[in-house]
Amino acid sequence: MEYISTRGNVEARGFIDTVLMGLADDGGLMVPVQIPVISPDTLEEWRKLSFQELFLEIFSHYTNDEIPYDDLKEMVYTSYGNFRAPEVTPLHKVNDSLYVLELFHGPTFAFKDVALQFMGELYSYIAKARGEIIHILGATSGDTGAAAIQGVRGKEGIKICILHPHNKVSKVQELQMTTVDDSNVLNLSVEGNFDDCQKVIKELFADLDFKGKYHLRAINSINFVRILAQTVYYFYAYLQIENSGDKKINISVPSGNFGNIFSGFLAQKMGLPINKLIIATN
Repeated sequence: MEYISTRGNVEARGFIDTVLMGLADDGGLMVPVQIPVISPDTLEEWRKLSFQELFLEIFSHYTNDEIPYDDLKEMVYTSYGNFRAPEVTPLHKVNDSLYVLELFHGPTFAFKDVALQFMGELYSYIAKARGEIIHILGATSGDTGAAAIQGVRGKEGIKICILHPHNKVSKVQELQMTTVDDSNVLNLSVEGNFDDCQKVIKELFADLDFKGKYHLRAINSINFVRILAQTVYYFYAYLQIENSGDKKINISVPSGNFGNIFSGFLAQKMGLPINKLIIATN
């Protein structure tokens, strides 16, 4: 599996190099050259898997064996060992045709914990393997920053800096970010809105010399691994629905910058029987 930029000006990369690049050097998104398609028979075999087992199956199609299986397994089980629900993302049945996927069982109660707990483990693993300090940069409107900080706080080989718009995040989210006293965490408020924060991050990543010198890495949805980790719970939800193999499902997703709905789109392209993806946004 190779990864290329959506803007077409970056040489194809492997999995770990894609993780480390985050936003592509030409400003595009790094995406797989080909999306693997999961057969209906394989989907049925996956129905009996736990969330962690399903995660490993899906990632095995993308990692090119660049991470030994036992190492990846340890990261996955560590990442989801502190979720309040053993299923990680349990599916709640409302009635015969309506289900709610619960994505709030992580340490910060945000759906982004699902991806960012794993990304923290992965970045720390890569930093140790390569003997370098990784500097993670991110912009947030609240929940991304808190989840990212929780995912990497105290971890070896990682420093993180999160930008949030001043007085434009909830008090709870502000406290989740600003009361963390680990030495590898820095949180900065920015006069402006989320887009102003994101603009700063993108400009830093556009300075390729600076990015390379300080090993800058991304934690936002511009990193494909964030998208892929979120794809897992779309599969998991579908497989928890009784007799779902006989039908296609519609999925409605509250969305901001569309990283979450893109994960659902990726799941659909991989063969998950999704009829319609509904974007709910303010």
